[in-house]
Amino acid sequence: MKIENCTLTSCDVDTIFNPKYFSALTYNFASNPNRYFRFWQSPIFWHHNINSVPAFIRITGTMGNAIHIANIQEPDGIFFNYSCYSSSYKLIDSVGYWDPDMIPEDWHIFLQTFFATGGKTLVNPIFLPTIVDAPDGKNYFSALKNRYNQCLRHAWGAIDIPYAIEQSRLHPEIPWLTRALRLYKLVQTHFIWSSNWFILTLGTSLPVALNPYFFNTTLGYNLPRIANLILTICLIPMFILIVLDWKLRPAYQKKGFWNILKNILQWPMMPIATLAMSVLPGLHSHTRLLFGRRLEYKTTVKTSSVK
Repeated sequence: MKIENCTLTSCDVDTIFNPKYFSALTYNFASNPNRYFRFWQSPIFWHHNINSVPAFIRITGTMGNAIHIANIQEPDGIFFNYSCYSSSYKLIDSVGYWDPDMIPEDWHIFLQTFFATGGKTLVNPIFLPTIVDAPDGKNYFSALKNRYNQCLRHAWGAIDIPYAIEQSRLHPEIPWLTRALRLYKLVQTHFIWSSNWFILTLGTSLPVALNPYFFNTTLGYNLPRIANLILTICLIPMFILIVLDWKLRPAYQKKGFWNILKNILQWPMMPIATLAMSVLPGLHSHTRLLFGRRLEYKTTVKTSSVK
């Protein structure tokens, strides 16, 4: 078979594709005149075992699901493929396949092809859900540890920032705005990853702690009230997010009064869950990278592995 006529799909062993995914992929590949410069990405949801994992993992999973839905609707200029994705076989072959030295291979393979093709490579969405397992373990605490280690590995993707900066310098033929958008997405993702919690949770307290006289100013006096108002308004999209994620779950994950109740009662724990399962492992990973400490690739334990 000619690789020009083939697509290539990279996915985790626990991936459950939508029954129409490969039909949609075939249609998009065959109908796109730029098929040899394309990745295709569907939104990924931790829905297969979502009710059997600890609440902290369910919360971060739901937040991640919302981010995945948002990401595939971003403009082509800043959209990256991740985790389970498809591409033109010819495109992957043209860059010598995946870099064996890279732990977070998904964004990196995009950057490899993006610079090798002079910025022609883009990611197109496939609006069908792809379901995977949430991180699990033999017991409650081993499941939390596995999720922490998974996030630690994902955050190691910050290593792509200097790579992208250097490649941008070496490829002036790519329009500067195109290069800038890619760099912006990389930097934004990893900087916000390990800092957003502190900005949202402690942001209004830090100015007063650092400068007590700031509280005597008009802005200092009103800042906590303004922040509380903004965060209260944010409860509206938060509620929409929770409902949307619930509606997208498979029918077998929405049965039972206990499942409904625990998925409602878990949300007051969101600040602690996001700190422990996302922000701290992100900081851990970035700090190891900063001081030149190595990181081994460890596969994430899923339900099938536990059983």
